[in-house]
This record gives sequence, C-alpha cells and structure tokens, in this order.
Amino acid sequence: MAMSFSQDFEEDPRVARGHRRSLSRGSHPGVPRGATDERPPGVVPTPLAEASRAMAGDTTLSENYAFAGVYHVFDQHTDSAVPKVQFAHDDRHLLACCSLDGTISVCRLAPGPPAVLRVLRGHGGGVADFAWSLSNDVLVSASLDGTLRLWAPADGRCIRRVPDPDGAALLCCAFQPLNNNLTVVGSARHMVRVVNISTGKAARGGAGRLPGRVLALCFDSPGRVLWAGDDRGSVSSFLCDPGTGRLTKASRVVVQAGGSITSLSARAWASREAPDPSLLVNACPDRLLLFRVVEEEGSGAPGLRLRRSFPTRHREQPLRSCFCPLMSFRQGACVVTGSEDACVHFFDVGRAARATVNTLQGHGGAVLAVAFNCDESLLASSDAAGTVIVWRRQHA
Repeated sequence: MAMSFSQDFEEDPRVARGHRRSLSRGSHPGVPRGATDERPPGVVPTPLAEASRAMAGDTTLSENYAFAGVYHVFDQHTDSAVPKVQFAHDDRHLLACCSLDGTISVCRLAPGPPAVLRVLRGHGGGVADFAWSLSNDVLVSASLDGTLRLWAPADGRCIRRVPDPDGAALLCCAFQPLNNNLTVVGSARHMVRVVNISTGKAARGGAGRLPGRVLALCFDSPGRVLWAGDDRGSVSSFLCDPGTGRLTKASRVVVQAGGSITSLSARAWASREAPDPSLLVNACPDRLLLFRVVEEEGSGAPGLRLRRSFPTRHREQPLRSCFCPLMSFRQGACVVTGSEDACVHFFDVGRAARATVNTLQGHGGAVLAVAFNCDESLLASSDAAGTVIVWRRQHA
C-alpha cells in the first residue's frame, strides 16, 4: 500500500563562505591518514563510547568540515556532465567517475602526482551510474545505451555486456552488499532487475516495477532491504534474498508528489544521538530529506518517518548526496549534497536551526555528485560541466 508523505520542516540556511577554486593541477604534500571507523555494519555507538569521541578531538563540527582548499582538479570529461564520482572501498586515493560522454575514468590521487590511470570505453551512450564491488576488482556501469557492463578497473577490460531485456535506458545500479555476484539495475521503463554478473542472466524472481523511471537505488547495511526512487516522487522498498536475488515488494512512500527522487543513501545509524537506521534522499524540487527507517505495525514492512528536511537548489539535475563516513566519532553528524547553485553544501543533522556547516565554492556548473574517501581526508565533487574537484579537509 502506498503512503503519502507531506510533512516539511525546512530550515532557513546560513550562507557560509566556502573556498574558491584553485587552478592547481598537481597534488599537495601527502594527506595524513585519519582515524577509520572499523565497527562492523549495524553496530550502534552509545553516549558512553568516549574513546571514539576523543578520536575526533575537541573541534566543533564546523571545524571538522573546514577545507584547506583544492587537492586536484580532473577535467578529462570537459563539456559532458559527470553524474557520479566515488572512491573505492577502504582506499583513500583510488577514485572513479562516470560521464555522459560514455566513458568511466579510474584515477589515482597518490602516491605520486594525481593521474587518470585509465578510461573505460565501450558504452554507446552516456553512463548514468556505476558502482565498485566490495573488493574493488570489478566496476559495474549502467548506461543510456540500454546495457549494463562489468569492467576490470585494474586493466580496463570489459568483462561482460548485459543488454536490458526491454531495450530501455539504464539509469542506476548497485551491488548486493552481501553477495557481489548480484547487481541491481533500474531502467527508464520503470523496472528494477537483479542480474547475476557471472552468467549475465536475470535472477529468478528478481524483478519489480515502480510507478516511474527508476532514478536511484541503494541497499540498507544488512543487505536485506533494497530502496528504489523514481521520477514520480516515490520511494519503494523491496525485501531482497541475498542468496538468490529474489525481490519481494514491501512498501511505497510518496515523498515528493510530482517530483523526482534522484539519490538514496542508507546508513545503520545517523549519529550518536540518533541510533536508528536512516535514509538520505534528494527530492526534486529543492529538498534534501533525512528519514528514520521504522517497522510498520502489522505488516512489519520498512517505513519512513521524516527526521529533518534541508533546503537545496534542485530543479532539473540528478543531484546526489552522502553521509559523512566517520560521523560516529562526533557529537552531531553531517550530510553533504550537490546543488544547482554550483556549491557543495554540508548540513548538521542535529541542529534545529542554522543547519549549514560549510559551503564549498569552485565549480562552474551544477554540482551533481559528492563522495568522501574512507577516512574523510578527501572529498570529491563532480559537476554538469564535466569537472571533478578533489578537496582536502583541513583537519585530516
């Protein structure tokens, strides 16, 4: 049963001055390694865990997310939008980005000067999304040419090409976190499908239909719930069998009637003070939403309860956002989003007012995607003009 969602708790943002773009094409001296969060998925920090707080020091949240400037600028995709950028898992310096020019770049930021290691070519249309496997030995990409491709990023080989059975443009993809032999892909014909990447075949029972074009996909931390967002403003959930890939429709929530859901990110907890599972949603027009994931009475299906709403400039582009990975070490927590005002915005999910923590300026077009590396020492952002900026955090 679909549920309508209409509450809105938007704040008046504080305009914080960011850092203007440097034209440096080289790297700064090495970025020191920060503390990494080695808790297994699902473990919730408690107020008694003072040791983790000490790892962050006595700096405020705003100080923790102050940036020293630009680490490097990549412009190999100039004039074609870069809809996603993502660091490899547990790797501080391996970065990939996809472009509407039909290619994917794999970049290394250190050691040595930052460089494009290789460009993956083969798609006949723009690449809308990609994902790293957990071991970083495989990349999967979804393209407007109607194909899913598997790549070996180490040498750039295309391992497999899987055409969509409907011939539809593919708009998003995600690995099953408990079984990287399975990939989920969303299409312009409203379909969500699970694909076995070893065989290239669809998983039996691994398909579902949404009300609109599928623009965003993500799994929860345990890998049991798949969230899917569409261009009708709804977020649907499916129960996923990680062994077989079978999907069971669980719920649908209309988050933004008449709008689009362009990004979904799930976490086992939002902050020390909010230990519930959370879902971060970019909803067009003009909202970044943070939900608490609950179990609906009676059905037991996953449901959504709004925790916070942040205003953004979001009217046309497929904007993405992310949680800051080390939020467990701080009192408070941050989320980061791209914006059509050409800025990167940081919001404190715990503040009742004046939620803006920082704003980074430097892009020449709408910022489409943002991604932290595993220890938060670097943040990457990409824009509609084809530029990728890597920012260095001041307290890394």
